[in-house]
Amino acid sequence: MIKRTKVASAINLAVVSSIAAGTFVASSAFAAEETAKVERIEVTGSRIQRQDMETASPVTVIDAAAIKAEGFTSVDQMLQVQTSMAGAAVGSTTNNGADGVAQVDLRGMGSQRTLVLLNGRRMVNSGSGADSAVDLNSIPVAMIARVEILKDGASAVYGSDAIAGVVNIITKKDFDGFQLDFNGSGTDKGDGENGDISALYGFNTEGGNYTFGAAYSDRRGVVQGDRDWYDPLDNTSSIIPTGALNQKVIDANGNWVKRTSTYDYSNDVYFQTPSERRSLFANMTQELGNDVVLTADAIYTNRRSNQQLAAQPAQIKLNVCGDPRVTDPTAGCLTLDQGMIDAGIEADARGQVQYNRRMKDVGPRIYNQDTDTWRLSAGLAGSLDVHTGMNWNVDYTFGKNEAKTGVANSINATLMANSIYADPYAWFEGSPLTDEMKDVSYDQQETGGNEQQTLSAGLNGELFDLSAGAVGFAIGAEYRRESGFYNPDAIVVAGDSTAAQQDPTSGNYNVISIFQEVSVPFTEKLTGEFALRLDDYSTFGKATTWKIGLTYTATDELMVRTVAATGFRAPSVAELYGGNSGSFDYLTNPWLPMSDQTGQILVNRTSDPDLKPEESESYTAGLVYSPSYIDGMSITLDYWRFKVTDAIARADVQVGLDACHGGDTEACSTFNITADGDLFNLTSALTNVGSQDTSGVDFNLAYNFELLGLDWKVSNDTTYLIKFEQDGENYTGTIDGNTGAYARVRNNFSISAGQDDWSVMYFNRYIRSMDDVYTDYDANDNPFVAVRGVDSILYHNISGTYHVNDSTTVSLGVKNFTDEKPLYVTNGSDAGTVPEVYDTIGRTIYGGVTVKF
Repeated sequence: MIKRTKVASAINLAVVSSIAAGTFVASSAFAAEETAKVERIEVTGSRIQRQDMETASPVTVIDAAAIKAEGFTSVDQMLQVQTSMAGAAVGSTTNNGADGVAQVDLRGMGSQRTLVLLNGRRMVNSGSGADSAVDLNSIPVAMIARVEILKDGASAVYGSDAIAGVVNIITKKDFDGFQLDFNGSGTDKGDGENGDISALYGFNTEGGNYTFGAAYSDRRGVVQGDRDWYDPLDNTSSIIPTGALNQKVIDANGNWVKRTSTYDYSNDVYFQTPSERRSLFANMTQELGNDVVLTADAIYTNRRSNQQLAAQPAQIKLNVCGDPRVTDPTAGCLTLDQGMIDAGIEADARGQVQYNRRMKDVGPRIYNQDTDTWRLSAGLAGSLDVHTGMNWNVDYTFGKNEAKTGVANSINATLMANSIYADPYAWFEGSPLTDEMKDVSYDQQETGGNEQQTLSAGLNGELFDLSAGAVGFAIGAEYRRESGFYNPDAIVVAGDSTAAQQDPTSGNYNVISIFQEVSVPFTEKLTGEFALRLDDYSTFGKATTWKIGLTYTATDELMVRTVAATGFRAPSVAELYGGNSGSFDYLTNPWLPMSDQTGQILVNRTSDPDLKPEESESYTAGLVYSPSYIDGMSITLDYWRFKVTDAIARADVQVGLDACHGGDTEACSTFNITADGDLFNLTSALTNVGSQDTSGVDFNLAYNFELLGLDWKVSNDTTYLIKFEQDGENYTGTIDGNTGAYARVRNNFSISAGQDDWSVMYFNRYIRSMDDVYTDYDANDNPFVAVRGVDSILYHNISGTYHVNDSTTVSLGVKNFTDEKPLYVTNGSDAGTVPEVYDTIGRTIYGGVTVKF
């Protein structure tokens, strides 16, 4: 019989209680004080199999019961409420620029710096093509047994991308029987409906188990204009449906006058984006004899999603007839009549005027995605009768993602310009567009994909015995190949769209790796963990990373732990081989009058095949305490710091403009400027110029006890952010639509009570007040940095679960019970707020039924 120490049991309690919504179920696999048979497990963050989860690295575990209790219907919803998340990872409430994907962002360091594993092996990147992160939508909640979150750098174990940590999704295995799950939710405003149904079937064989599942999910949209807190004044545009020429319009008397009206673009914009997912998955384990076991898992997910923006704000440059500055005299031209000239409509430095029109008559821009993601992983594992026994494994994983994406009601700029040249006043007088004029629209179509192949082999076991115990080890080798592509619409490639021009992306690379780990019990109280990994890339060459960890069990109640490690992130396919693409960036042109300096300017974004890898250092130190005088309590406290150098980032175009304006001739050579101060040929290249430096403290308290005949469970998770700096800027305690939220304090608290067949739970989520930093202007139009406070916010959730009988369980709950409204942010990413941080959907009621046969 193996008896765990009190602190070891406390670790197991802590990791299973630090779950997304504060609900926790201490499963017998982790919480039992004793077991008749000691089963060695592999804990996320190490390849050495061990008897419990006692390691130097902090790990949080979210189990299926917690996911069910909180009504989460997607993996990103579950992860985003973790206190260790920051920034603004894209998800179901990201309408502009996310392409329907959902990602995780540990510590706010970027989704590309969090490694996502499925059953301990890499998951293929997925999205619209040549992607740099995993789309969590490709993993259905129905197949999840638990999620392990390693909040420590782990490149020495897993290689690239594991800078901020690792999210390891463990699927359901060894299931025997048949299970149906029905889940649904909707807001109290009558929208935002979610429906999910899944089936799970499994059976045992002699020496094996086969588990199969299917899931279907349907999420409906929520439109911004349907929320009473929404203020249309925060979402107005100067590009109007009746059109304007050089910001002048024709009034009722037929005269050209300055445009004064604006357009509310938000009535067509989603807060919650629609999505439909279909998934199939399977797991198998089968003993083959001679201590050899075959394991395999497979998953397929189809996602069809939509986002919607207001009608295209077409901005068309028109050549002026007879102007010698026109760069392409063979193109059409517009004759300026006397009325235009009298109104001050004149050509710019390139002989052009600009016509802007919100193409409302054509309809809103509807972004659509149809993606397929496959993953198949198979492996053999066995043991060797060597020394005290060693285990070996050989694994192969294949993953592929294919995407068809598009934008309905896009505008062909060339056709629109020609139509204006042919009949200008049909466009200028503000009348609705005729069917012939609407023919300038088209449906944009793109294709893309990602592919990953991995072959690995490993050996682990015990090398020899020391006086304090056996020295554990793991060694292995791995080959991995990554490829990706993205093909924009032909009209976009040709530069004929009102969207910025973009070239195709295509590329691949491979990497060969060797790795080793050693766990050394120096004394009965002190254990060291050491890891070393060498990765050899076909692109930049070699990268070497290491990890050193120590655990010191001071008493049966107290353990101290610390880890120091290095890490790296290899450049992605898109960063290495991405096609040139245009972007309308908000920039300040110091050569223009103060009132006209800030606006959108076309910038050409480029990749670089010679990029180096990002490098990182991480350090964690903490303790686990389980007081003997309070049975069932566990406390963990961990300090963490992550530092990234040579981060892949785009050169700041604004810095170059300001330097040129200040007299730096070298900076002036990177773009062109006309005599009138018009800027063009601006380029923003990817380089290794970025940096990140963040640190903080995590605190967790878990307490299980009995009182008044009830089983009580209390959990509290707190993350205190000491600092977050990126590229030399301090974002600590700030919020912005571009960078996201870096609150000083995030806290999750829950308390639940249950007896026999029922349980109820209350959960709250707290985000501390932040600074809203933005650019404002004084009475003389001089810009200055302004700061306004954004209040703290506290969300309340309630839920209950009832086991009707041995085969049926029902659950019911309410999210955002008090219907807290999102807080205003000056530079918010949508509707004057940041939907990835604050709840824009409102009070939501959810319920579910599970039936087992």
